[in-house]
Amino acid sequence: MAVVEISNRARAWALACAVFVVAAVAQRLYWIAGGRWGYTACDRTDLVDPAGGCGADQVVALPFWSGWGAVGVGVALAVVLGCTVRFAGTWATIGSWAAAALLLVAAFPLHLVFEIPAALAGRPSDWRDLGARLVLVAGGVLFAGLANASGPRRGPAAVGYRPVPLWTRRWAYVAVALPVVGWAVPHGLWVLGVPIGISERELNDIERNLSTPTGVAITLVPPLAGLLVLGLVQRWGQQFPRWVPGLNGRQVPRPLAVLPAGVVALTLVTYGVLSIAVLVGRLLTGETHWSDVWDGWAVTATLLVFLGWGVSLAVTTTGYALTTSTHAAMTASQDRSVHEPR
Repeated sequence: MAVVEISNRARAWALACAVFVVAAVAQRLYWIAGGRWGYTACDRTDLVDPAGGCGADQVVALPFWSGWGAVGVGVALAVVLGCTVRFAGTWATIGSWAAAALLLVAAFPLHLVFEIPAALAGRPSDWRDLGARLVLVAGGVLFAGLANASGPRRGPAAVGYRPVPLWTRRWAYVAVALPVVGWAVPHGLWVLGVPIGISERELNDIERNLSTPTGVAITLVPPLAGLLVLGLVQRWGQQFPRWVPGLNGRQVPRPLAVLPAGVVALTLVTYGVLSIAVLVGRLLTGETHWSDVWDGWAVTATLLVFLGWGVSLAVTTTGYALTTSTHAAMTASQDRSVHEPR
């Protein structure tokens, strides 16, 4: 494979990725050496002390993926980074896209969507875990930015507002409606004490473990965040509104819209597929019975909601990307030239 010089923009992304990889590996080596700053054991112990990492200071031997396994992943990321910088091009960026997907799936941003509002509302939370997930999200975004910047040159993006196809709008409305109907409505009823689709025991657990502010936050944040998908089918998703200081009327950079939407779509689909697979596995092994599924049908349906939400968001994002692509702009320009009077 020939060595290709990468752009200055790609070099900046590569430098940021290198800082992320070095910092992540250094932290894991620090943990292996015996330090525990930033480490959490809340998913491995029965201690209830999320603010203190659930007894992280008392952990003697690190789990493999928290120690040497994570170091190995860091080395693999460094190799991917080096290949992307040295061999810029279509094939070289595949590794960076794969690294971005790995980091984002490991971060599981959907967990952050629920836990951060709950923590801000006063619920005891494991801030070490939340911080680590935010760092992984940042790493995924950095590698995605590197892949986008080091790929083949595509020329300038479409300029001006271009209406998206009707099918894109329809999928966008589905992506907006699903978290409202499939998440906000049932969770709002449960917070109010209405046992629709769940057992009385589960309802009692919700009332005992969720304060009113936390319940409201968990209920409203996902559908409110879902409203951002409308930007993919509206003018303000392609051009900044005129009331935005300093940016009024300017073109919205495509990565600013496509990358976050793609990340969320990937996370939602991954969560939906994995959760359904776990449920099916438990049904096959007998750990869960069909009667439990029917008694908690609303909880089971939530898994399908996440999957459908992710798919609809992915299709909408694809429609936005196609509409704002260089090819779309060239086609529109050609159409105008053909129909213009000579």
